Amino acid sequence: MLGISTARALRRGLSVSSRHASCLVVAEHDGASVSQGTLACITAATKIGGDVSVLVAGKNASAIAESAAKISGPKKILAVNVEGLQLSENMAKAVQSMASNYSHILTPSSNIGKNFMPRLGALLNASPLTDIQEVVDESTFKRPMYAGNAIATVKMADPVKLLLTRTTAFDKAAIEGGSATTEDVTLSEEDTNAGLSEFVSESVSQSERPDLTTANTVISGGRGMKNGENFQMLEKLADKLGGAVGASRAAVDAGYVPNELQIGQTGKVVAPSLYVAVGISGAIQHLSGMKDSKVIVAINKDKEAPIFQVADYGIVDDLFKVVPELTEKV
Repeated sequence: MLGISTARALRRGLSVSSRHASCLVVAEHDGASVSQGTLACITAATKIGGDVSVLVAGKNASAIAESAAKISGPKKILAVNVEGLQLSENMAKAVQSMASNYSHILTPSSNIGKNFMPRLGALLNASPLTDIQEVVDESTFKRPMYAGNAIATVKMADPVKLLLTRTTAFDKAAIEGGSATTEDVTLSEEDTNAGLSEFVSESVSQSERPDLTTANTVISGGRGMKNGENFQMLEKLADKLGGAVGASRAAVDAGYVPNELQIGQTGKVVAPSLYVAVGISGAIQHLSGMKDSKVIVAINKDKEAPIFQVADYGIVDDLFKVVPELTEKV
C-alpha cells in the first residue's frame, strides 16, 4: 500500500518541467472495465513519451485495475478504492494529490473529464487544453477550433500539462499484450473529499444498443423527424444494423429525444464506420461531431441541405418513405 499526500511540492513552487515526460491517464470506467475513450487516451499518452500510468478510482477500483493491467502501453495501474470519486470536486482533489509525480495528466474529452479537469486546473493553477487530436511533441498539441474549421497548434508552458483527448482522433490501445504492475494507493480524507457535494444516487438508462460514442454504426435524426415518436423508425433501422441512435441539437432542443443522444460541438463526438443522417440539415455545429465518420449517408428532401456537402451518399426524398423501405430491405 502506498500513501500519497497532497501536492505540497506544487504549492511550494517546485517544477516538474525538468523531468522526462511522465503521463497519468485518469481512467473512466463503468465499474467493471475502463471505457473505450480511456483506451484512446492511453494511445495519446504513449505518443507523448515517457512512462504511462493509469489511475482507476472509485468503487471496485482494484478489480478494474487488475483487468486494465493487460492493456498495451501503461507501465503501472494505480487503484484508489474510495467511493464518491464520481463527484468532480472529489476527483479533482484526488488527482491534485498525485500531480507532482507527473508532467502530463490526461483524460478523455467527455462530460466527466470536462467536469473535473477545470477544477483540477484551478487547484494546480494550470490551464487545461481540451479536444487535443494530435501530439506534436511533449509540449505542443493540435486541437480543433471554430467547429473544426481551423486547427490550432498550441504550445503549453505549464509545469503539469492538463490534456483532454478527442477520443475519435486516436486509435484504441490494445486490451491484450500489456504487463503493467498494479498498485493500491491510499489517500487521506482531505485528498478525496472536498466537502462541497454528496453523492446520493445514480440513475442510468439501460439499452441493448451499443454506446453512442463507440458504436460502429450510428443512425441519427434531426428536426425533420417532426416528433419524438418518429424516432422509433430510426431505432428499428439501428437495431437491424446493430447500431446506436443519435440526434442533432435541433431535435434535442425540440424535445424529441434526451440530450444524451446529441451529437455535435456541444454534444458527443462520434466517428463510426457508417453514419446515417436522417432529416438533418447539416449545421456546422452538428458536422463537427460526426464529420470524421468513415462513410456518411444523408437522407433529406432538401437537395440544398449542407449535409450533402460532406455525405458520401445522398438520398433526396421524403425520409418517411425512405427509412421504412431501407429498414425492410436490410
